[in-house]
Amino acid sequence: MAQQSNIFLLAADNSPALLDILRSNPTLASSQDEHGYSLLHAAASYNHLTLLRQLVQEFHVVINDLRDEDGETCLFVVETVEAARCLVEDLHVDPNTRNAEGFTAAEKLEEDGDFPEVVFYLKQVVGSGPSVTAANGLPSGLTSDVTIPPPLPPNVTIDVTTMPDLSTSEEPDAQQPDPEFKRRIEKLAAQENFNTEEGQKELKELVGDAVRGVSRRDVRRRLS
Repeated sequence: MAQQSNIFLLAADNSPALLDILRSNPTLASSQDEHGYSLLHAAASYNHLTLLRQLVQEFHVVINDLRDEDGETCLFVVETVEAARCLVEDLHVDPNTRNAEGFTAAEKLEEDGDFPEVVFYLKQVVGSGPSVTAANGLPSGLTSDVTIPPPLPPNVTIDVTTMPDLSTSEEPDAQQPDPEFKRRIEKLAAQENFNTEEGQKELKELVGDAVRGVSRRDVRRRLS
């Protein structure tokens, strides 16, 4: 019993001793503790990709059957795109599996505000996100150290349209986009509290400032 209790710590540490234990008693590979936590969960959480492959391919652990007490497979605990890609593409975990609360892994991670790169990858896998063209699971040109801004709340949308080239405008008052306003927008979008009440209040104030600035310029043009 002590040996079985320790195998989860050995998996978290990626200890070579774990494989010796499992090879002497292969049934332990599918063990779960009192909370349903398995060796797969430990290996996925700590990004031990070789161990993940060994558990499934050598010890034939059925990856979609082992769920914890919340009904979550090991995909729900990944923290890197590499681990998510290994589970989905190499070991064929089901990214559409829902936990006891009805969330997929992508939805649960997004709800918790964790690991946006993983959320981005999983969403495109299940077809609810933009396509991925780079090998690291992110859009072409991005690396895993890029911080992806959190998604906009349901009541906020961004309409991207083509604007006239102000640099060639014949109007004397035509102005280039305010770099300070652009900086403030980018800074606000990157903040952790963007989706909170405080963050949305700041967004409304910033948009209000921009609208008032445009209105003042229009008035000056009409009076000139």
